[in-house]
Amino acid sequence: MQELINRLMARGLTEEQAYAAVEEIKNFAKEKFPIFGGAIDKLFDKYGPKTNEDDFLD
Repeated sequence: MQELINRLMARGLTEEQAYAAVEEIKNFAKEKFPIFGGAIDKLFDKYGPKTNEDDFLD
């Protein structure tokens, strides 16, 4: 996911805008393919931004 964020930022988006764009893509995919909602969440969560709690687990 970081590669996608970096590509979006290279096109002029701020980091916050890039993460918002990816979140919108995630929501769109879940809307269009609701049967895969859980898998989409897991995929995006696995490669999403890490929080302080996540850092503790790594």
